[in-house]
Amino acid sequence: MSDPGGSPPLSSPSQNRARLVATCLAGGLVIGVSALLGLYLSGGSNDPFGLGSRFRRRRKNSRRPVRVYMDGCFDMMHYGHCNALRQARALGDELVVGVVSDVEIIANKGPPVTPLNERMIMVRAVKWVDEVIPDAPYAITEDFMRKLFDEYKIDYIIHGDDPCVLPDGTDAYELAKEAGRYKQIKRTEGVSSTDIVGRMLLCVRERSKSGTHKSQNHSSLQRQFSHGHSQKFEDGGSGSGTRVSHFLPTSRRIVQFSNGKGPGPDARIIYIAGAFDLFHAGHVEILRLARGLGDFLLVGIHTDQTVSACRGAHRPIMNLHERSLSVLACRHVDEVIIGAPWEVSKDMITTFNISLVVHGTVSESNDFQKDEGNPYAVPISMGIFEVLDSPLDITTTTIIRRIVANHEAYLKRNEKKAESERRYYEGKTFVSGD
Repeated sequence: MSDPGGSPPLSSPSQNRARLVATCLAGGLVIGVSALLGLYLSGGSNDPFGLGSRFRRRRKNSRRPVRVYMDGCFDMMHYGHCNALRQARALGDELVVGVVSDVEIIANKGPPVTPLNERMIMVRAVKWVDEVIPDAPYAITEDFMRKLFDEYKIDYIIHGDDPCVLPDGTDAYELAKEAGRYKQIKRTEGVSSTDIVGRMLLCVRERSKSGTHKSQNHSSLQRQFSHGHSQKFEDGGSGSGTRVSHFLPTSRRIVQFSNGKGPGPDARIIYIAGAFDLFHAGHVEILRLARGLGDFLLVGIHTDQTVSACRGAHRPIMNLHERSLSVLACRHVDEVIIGAPWEVSKDMITTFNISLVVHGTVSESNDFQKDEGNPYAVPISMGIFEVLDSPLDITTTTIIRRIVANHEAYLKRNEKKAESERRYYEGKTFVSGD
């Protein structure tokens, strides 16, 4: 019975022990939850349930993506351009690329080899690019920089470690640096547009049979375009212009450019092969069409020896590994065969589980029309060969002819660039990154 005065009854020893145990259990639960919450937030190594990593992913997904901007002319776009875009994309979540207008290039450098519409096709096709701005200014003005920050929500402006100097001698990225919104990437060694132009002029020199004076003239042009650090082309060999390449291929670079995924078990695999020399907008468009016919696009890149045998000792301009990287950077391509055989055999079709072999109507050669020596004889006999209408009438020869027809203009355009690159190589220091 309770006390009439309202005092609580005395507890028995057993009841006191029960209350003490309950209090300890409750306190332990609070401490345990607190400890788990700490691990949840910190994501420490003792997080047995992965709660911290899940929280960090949720927190990351909830923030605004980091948007980075990179601009350029992207004239005669090559794997060095693609690698710069790959590095830029790694510094953020989304990459916006500005493509300089023809008018701006002419005013600052001279006539471009490839017009804006072709350069836009090339940049849009790079698999690390999320958005493209056409007609970007050659130099980032205060107004354009404000537009990048406010309208395009750009967080950082990216450029390589090589200097970009305007005609008046000022730094094209000075404003971005002053704003604290500039980041730098490592330049890709072994390739530049000036070198590639030099290779093309060398190609013409080797083909020239019309007299010593003309040959010496092309020799002089080649040396000026390659700005003094290409190896001599008089040192023997096959006569291929690719001897001036300074690209040092590594397994890591191939991995960086690769998708790293194979086709699914029921995938429809499309195969297309070629030299893909001086990778251009015509290549991109035929690859886009080919990819649309299936689930997985496999591209065969012919060896330098195969290309030379078919198109002359002066070709290819770019070597096998350079050509392979350019194709791998294309968003329409899933995988490449580096050094693909000329003929598509039954064994090759079986090995790669190829569903359809295709070829474009615009090509350096139409070997599929041959009665003998047709490289596509087997897929034709199997009923798995198709000819695609090429969207653009552009070949590697088209690009070479543009250079040769305007070599004086391109020589003037590259004089300052050649001197700038020479100074870069003389004063170059190691820059971390890849």
